[in-house]
Amino acid sequence: MDEPTLDAIIARYDDPAGRLLGILGEIQDEEGYIPRESLAMLAEKLDVRLSQLYSLTTFYSYFSLTPVGDHVITVCMGTACHVKGAPGILEALEGMLGIKSDTSEDGKFSITTDDKKFTLEIARCFGACSMAPVLRIDGNLYGYATREDLPAILAEYGWEP
Repeated sequence: MDEPTLDAIIARYDDPAGRLLGILGEIQDEEGYIPRESLAMLAEKLDVRLSQLYSLTTFYSYFSLTPVGDHVITVCMGTACHVKGAPGILEALEGMLGIKSDTSEDGKFSITTDDKKFTLEIARCFGACSMAPVLRIDGNLYGYATREDLPAILAEYGWEP
């Protein structure tokens, strides 16, 4: 991210409450992830420790320090989803997308297909336990998901077997 763009984002946040999260959210929206260079520049401009920004970006599952695919698939691994089959959903998605579980450098489970079309992630809970197991693609929730549902769901996002 270039300096004038970052300055414009910072200028929109006068109120200290939630300022850092708001700015980080806009960087994420603009870039698709939060580049390390942007974190360093932001730390300098706001006179905030880089470690504090790094802590925020690694704590919140929304933020990513690595580029993600065109479509982000997040599988809920909360207790209800786990018990009702989320590990099998994750395994099926890995097979369909031709990827294998991995942990990114920021400690989060995140793997992107070679063609950069899909990123597969996990989350601890979506708060939709009554529809377990649940997955989210680009913000759209799919409840009561089964392995058999996955081809049709992924096809909505351009996946081809």
